[in-house]
Amino acid sequence: MELDFSPVWAGLPQLLAGALVTVEITAASLLLGCVMGLLVGIGRLNPKRRVVYALCTAYVAAIRGTPLLVQLFILFFGLPQFGILLPAFVCGVIGLGIYSGAYVSEVVRGAIQSIDKGQMEAARSIGMSSGLAMRTVVLPQAVVRMIPPLGNEFIALIKNSALVSLLTIHDLMHEGQKIISVSYRSLEVYLAIAVVYFILTGITTLVLRRMELRLRAGGMVQ
Repeated sequence: MELDFSPVWAGLPQLLAGALVTVEITAASLLLGCVMGLLVGIGRLNPKRRVVYALCTAYVAAIRGTPLLVQLFILFFGLPQFGILLPAFVCGVIGLGIYSGAYVSEVVRGAIQSIDKGQMEAARSIGMSSGLAMRTVVLPQAVVRMIPPLGNEFIALIKNSALVSLLTIHDLMHEGQKIISVSYRSLEVYLAIAVVYFILTGITTLVLRRMELRLRAGGMVQ
């Protein structure tokens, strides 16, 4: 058997357009996931706030305990039964963002808890409120410790974004499948798709690594 990459070269503009959609949906869902993860992670730090703690814990358990594909299908196929019609792109962003937020929240919670409690106590002793101390003393130190595990989550999110092709979103995977339907060269197209995903995850890894080094060089962590 001989490999024939001519359909890949002919469909390269389609693949690049799909890759751009993949980047867009990943970036949007990443932003949503980080916001939700930060709020839920902080919400799970204090069990004394029973309602907030219970809601955040239930959210994490439900999202981490069910497949991402099922969650996406609930948004795309389930919500219309209640008259809620969302564009496929919006469903993809919300689904990936909610899924990512559950994992980001554990990273946030772990990073904050790894900071010496004396930091918070010292900040409170000079008159800071707990919220101000968290924002200006604890979180800046925790951010650097979050970056390595967050990097793993971001890379996983890029790869998981391939599932949104099942919602008819014209991402990289969807465009690749369109080329396959015409050329019947599955192996070559999937190899090309794999290379593009590898490049995207590689760039993400380099950016996060450089960010971590810059934060460390800036003295944000001891």
